[in-house]
Amino acid sequence: MTDILSPQSPASGAAVPKVGFVSLGCPKALTDSELILTQLSAEGYQTSKTFQGADLVIVNTCGFIDDAVKESLDTIGEALADNGKVIVTGCLGARSGEGGGNLVQQVHPKVLAVTGPHATQEVMDAVHTHVPKPHDPFVDLLPEVRSQFRGEAGIKLTPKHYAYLKISEGCNHRCTFCIIPSMRGDLVSRPVGDVLKEAQALFESGVKELLVVSQDTSAYGVDVKYRTGFWDGRPVRTRMTELCIALAELAGKHGAWVRLHYVYPYPHVDELLPLMRDGLILPYLDVPFQHSHPDVLRRMKRPASGEKNLDRLLAWREACPDLVIRSTFIAGFPGETEAEFEHLLDFVRAAQIDRAGCFAYSPVTGAAANELPGALPDALREERRARFMAVAEEVSVQRLARRVGATMQVLVDHAPALGRKGGRGRSFADAPEIDGTVRLLPPEKASKTLKVGEFTKARIIAVEGHDLIGLPV
Repeated sequence: MTDILSPQSPASGAAVPKVGFVSLGCPKALTDSELILTQLSAEGYQTSKTFQGADLVIVNTCGFIDDAVKESLDTIGEALADNGKVIVTGCLGARSGEGGGNLVQQVHPKVLAVTGPHATQEVMDAVHTHVPKPHDPFVDLLPEVRSQFRGEAGIKLTPKHYAYLKISEGCNHRCTFCIIPSMRGDLVSRPVGDVLKEAQALFESGVKELLVVSQDTSAYGVDVKYRTGFWDGRPVRTRMTELCIALAELAGKHGAWVRLHYVYPYPHVDELLPLMRDGLILPYLDVPFQHSHPDVLRRMKRPASGEKNLDRLLAWREACPDLVIRSTFIAGFPGETEAEFEHLLDFVRAAQIDRAGCFAYSPVTGAAANELPGALPDALREERRARFMAVAEEVSVQRLARRVGATMQVLVDHAPALGRKGGRGRSFADAPEIDGTVRLLPPEKASKTLKVGEFTKARIIAVEGHDLIGLPV
């Protein structure tokens, strides 16, 4: 079902325009949605829970893989049918269709406007054209007084206890299977002072877990040659390590977690392992390896070879034994031989990947990989994906079994009736939405309660699929 995102608006005696909003795609797209909703709310627009009750609808789309394109186009069609006034933004808005025209406008010519991703001002300009801005100087000048704002961080669409922090936009890589640079452009790093200002506002609003995202977190600052910015009256380089040190300092003041996503295995990532070992940031890295065989990686135009990846990962584990690695892979890439695929399976076993996802290769319109020879049949791609996931799940279960008997810190995500009947949370090894969870049993002590957004200690007593079962202590 389509979610229409609707932060509450304060009551008002005068009718004000209402905007419906749908956000699709990855956490990076979600942060774009948060920026747009922040601006809408700051200007006095309300949000509608239904398409029919809105003056117009904004759809933030995903355009990376075929299933995401279909979902986005279907959602636009639904909004047009139910409302008729639709503005489209996001990655699909930057996709070209036949003859070089805009894909969205070719499929849905009745949309009011189409923008690419990270285009808050363009979206607002289109909104102003079709639904004039409310005149409420109090709201314009003081957005922070509104309950849905998290101070300087604006509106967030995640639960109050965790939030995504996007540190850059775009990517300098030209991987042959990917079209993200054509939609989001080259790397543009946010000023380090702005990033830390938002992080501080999030922690002060009650966020207990900050998830750092971008297209390439390890490359933060490359585009500005790691120039020195300023935060809290002192210099800070625009570079991943220095940013993480500052985030760790902020998080420590609030007893919060910092989790890193989309980290490429560059040499300087080694500098983060002492921070993880010492508990300053979570010992968790989301590293999109995609494959292991050097020849496949070359065809993909990935930035590192499989041997270097394995050596680096093993060195990371030696430096920080608690390190958890999440990764994504592609099975059935053009030209992939059985030997190359077996190399990938051996890599997953040797690297002991804790959490792995796998896509069967799917041609994406505009991707250079479409021109590579040796396309594999659909059935073989799916068969290899299934074989990969069987191995990945075997490794994951073995890794999880090591937790049984340990007492772990768990961030509570769900706890009806103060957890008297149990609840659900996540350990440092579990990112929201994509990893497993810790199923919390009812506490043995009557005085023990669980609260959403707070930490609890739990003794792990069993493994259940991709999840752990824990007893609050």
